[in-house]
Amino acid sequence: MNASKPVDHTTTIDHHSALIYTMIVVSASDREMREAEFRRIGDIVRRLPVFAGFDENELPTVAKHCAALLADEDGMKAVLTVIAEALPVKLRETAYALAWEIAAVDHRFGREETRIMELLRERLGLDRLIAVAIERGCRARHTTL
Repeated sequence: MNASKPVDHTTTIDHHSALIYTMIVVSASDREMREAEFRRIGDIVRRLPVFAGFDENELPTVAKHCAALLADEDGMKAVLTVIAEALPVKLRETAYALAWEIAAVDHRFGREETRIMELLRERLGLDRLIAVAIERGCRARHTTL
């Protein structure tokens, strides 16, 4: 924890950064951001229409800003607040779906990831049934024998 630098609750970001922060929060939920997760984030940023106009070369910078915010004492709370404030209602379900895509990278859904997903769902104000449908769809897409 970085006690010398307080969390900046006035941080504002655009919707691209908010979606990336969402994926990073899930990746970092177990205190370690794996290379496979970062590659998957890059793939999503390059592929999905919601990232049209985003310069993928900025991805490492956005990730560093998110990591710096997470490192503070109340970092998780601050990041979730920044995400919720930056995302239009129209993109909140998208953010939740992208979060599950990152959680599914290793085909394990650990306690930490599950808790982050609950916090994210609550902070984004998503209906429980919609959230369950998004989760189930992601699990179905990533199920292996």
